[in-house]
Amino acid sequence: MFAIGLAAALFASALFNVGVALQGLEARREPRRLGLRLSLLSRLLRRPLWLLGFALGVIGVGPQVLALSDAPFVVVQPALVVGLLILLAIGTTYFHEPVGRLEVAGVLAIIGGVALDAWGAAPHVEAHRSWLPVLATVAALTIPSLLPFVFRAGNWLILVGAGCAWAVTNISTKLGSDDLGANHWWNAFTWGIVALVFGVVATLTTMTAFQRSRATVVVPVTTMVQTYLPLLLEPAFLRERYDAADIAPLSGGILLAAVGTLLITRTKAVSDLVASA
Repeated sequence: MFAIGLAAALFASALFNVGVALQGLEARREPRRLGLRLSLLSRLLRRPLWLLGFALGVIGVGPQVLALSDAPFVVVQPALVVGLLILLAIGTTYFHEPVGRLEVAGVLAIIGGVALDAWGAAPHVEAHRSWLPVLATVAALTIPSLLPFVFRAGNWLILVGAGCAWAVTNISTKLGSDDLGANHWWNAFTWGIVALVFGVVATLTTMTAFQRSRATVVVPVTTMVQTYLPLLLEPAFLRERYDAADIAPLSGGILLAAVGTLLITRTKAVSDLVASA
């Protein structure tokens, strides 16, 4: 089941990022004056490739849920960034940008980090903590994600808020996936609603962030926060046993994957694709 979960996470990541690439390439063909307008969406909805990209993103939720139910959270989260390598390949080809040493280092770091995590992780024996710490963890992330709507200033507040909102969707998806596997239907439905609502919040704040800051800043910050902050908070909402021998490869793998993620998302080819999508 561990292998199935890891494979599902890699498949979901590929679907998400190919979808983003297709949407980004199609969106870049529309006039910039249509940015953040409904008329842009109406035009994109008539583009088959954009619709295919959107469909791939929706389909990717299925294997993501499967991955979270069959593999440890500490493995699935870093594995979901492997698809960035697809974005890098498509972006550098489309924009005719050379792949330098930092990009190669980022590719190797992501691959090596995920491999270390998969090697060091224990079998999938996670359990939710009691409702109070779980809700407290989610609430701690919802506050900064909603602050940009209260204080409508501060680029970094918007950036961090967007990342935290995406982090809420990731954690909610994890909790809902576990409840779905345990046949706790109402809990799973509730977490699904939370994920959907904060997905909308995250989209709005991310779009605002792209209006105010460079894509090469927005994409790394939001990606790092939504991917690795939930990993730091995992002990607060999940109960998992690790042997002392597992800590080193897990920690090293997460750190290595985080460095690779930062290097890849800072490239103009990747950040421009994500911003366009």
